[in-house]
Amino acid sequence: MAWFGKERGRTKSLDRLSTQPGALGVYAAAGLPDPHTPAGDLRLLAIDIETTGLDPDRDILLSIGFVPVDGYAITLAGARSVRVRPPAGHAGVGASATIHGLTDDAVEAGIPASEALDVVAEALTGRVLLAHHAPIEVGFLSRLCREVSGAELPCRVVDTMELARRAYPPHINPPGALRLWAARERHGLPVYAAHDALLDALACAELYLAQLAEIEARSDRPITVDRLT
Repeated sequence: MAWFGKERGRTKSLDRLSTQPGALGVYAAAGLPDPHTPAGDLRLLAIDIETTGLDPDRDILLSIGFVPVDGYAITLAGARSVRVRPPAGHAGVGASATIHGLTDDAVEAGIPASEALDVVAEALTGRVLLAHHAPIEVGFLSRLCREVSGAELPCRVVDTMELARRAYPPHINPPGALRLWAARERHGLPVYAAHDALLDALACAELYLAQLAEIEARSDRPITVDRLT
């Protein structure tokens, strides 16, 4: 019943967004990918964000990076990174700058949050949102969508942190093993500089493909979206 409840909620949000002009309306009209889509045919958008903190209701979105994944391939030609201008009167990036390196001047030169949402909506149209610990990305993007349209951002989601968790037996949860870089190390993937939205999105995309290969190797039936979400 919980799954059907989520689907009803997504449908209501899509209906509401369908009245919006521009990229949000196009996104809603396209609908969400079919949950029975085979992994080889699946189109995803790996997304990472940098913020002033982890609370979407209190903290501010500063940058967004994304890269498309088409089936078993990462489409670098579609990769993009945008900096997001904080709202007027915001106190600034504060101590978070020591993590992501984004200064007040850097984000002030960015684009308005509503424009950033359009950029993401256009890139995400017809795709599954892919992220590592996806509630962060979904939370901040949904808050922004509510501010712009009054509706949540409905999306189908694959979370590489959740896929990493499933790779361990239920009684084993090694400390730190689910973090992005630890999960990548388990698959022999290279180390990149952390806390750059575009690089982190690429790192997530690479991890997903390694995880998918492992899942398919263990499975005796085709992997579809509903088995990844």
